[in-house]
Amino acid sequence: MMSKITILRAVVEGLTYLVAFLTKVLGSEKGRPHQQKSAEEEANERFGLSWRVAVEANNVCPWRKVPLQCYQHLQNYMCAGQYERDLNLVVDNILIYASQIPLSPDGMDAWILDVDDTCISNFSYYEKRRFGCDPFDSTIFKEWIMEGKCPANPAVRSLFKSLKERGFKLFLLTGRDQATLSTITSNNLHSQGFVGYQRLILRSPEYKGQSAVKYKSAIRKEIEREGYRIWGNVGDQWSDLQGECLGKRTFKLPNPMYFIS
Repeated sequence: MMSKITILRAVVEGLTYLVAFLTKVLGSEKGRPHQQKSAEEEANERFGLSWRVAVEANNVCPWRKVPLQCYQHLQNYMCAGQYERDLNLVVDNILIYASQIPLSPDGMDAWILDVDDTCISNFSYYEKRRFGCDPFDSTIFKEWIMEGKCPANPAVRSLFKSLKERGFKLFLLTGRDQATLSTITSNNLHSQGFVGYQRLILRSPEYKGQSAVKYKSAIRKEIEREGYRIWGNVGDQWSDLQGECLGKRTFKLPNPMYFIS
């Protein structure tokens, strides 16, 4: 009789524990917000992904702002880690390529890096502009630039240091205005670890009004005239990588937030 009571007690205790456990689990599930997306949100997500891929392949051009239905997708892309993973993958492949280049002892092996959203990031500005869904505001953007607080893209900073250590001469080429932004840009780059480059080149008055392609082509041509061999050219815009004297390899970094022709 006692053994039956003992067994019964064990069964009751087991059932009590099971009920308590299920109550806790079901209660926690009940408290969680449902993440089910609406049909419209699903459609926008699919469109946003397709649009971003088309932009990176340079199949959507020219465009002035990001379609509003892409906002949620771009917010997730830029903030949830995928942007960094994509950027890191490109940089990893640049390093593989660079490691195979036989440098000459004359010190004329060169590399070109864009500045904005290549070396340093304008994420803070574009986050407030819904990642390009709001129209570009040149006044507000210049105010942001003048703060001199653009953070480095860590992967590109590591690339910069690796290329410099290997012996490449690094040219930082930007469309920023030389007359008004030279000092703030130089200081910003130095504060973020971009030190020891061969030259920082900004847009001088003679190139004012020219397209980015024409301006940057002219600068690269001048660099080659000086005797440098451009082994690599890195930028977030297709206009960084088009035109003349591109170098032996070009590398496009991801940027679905804006387009510069």
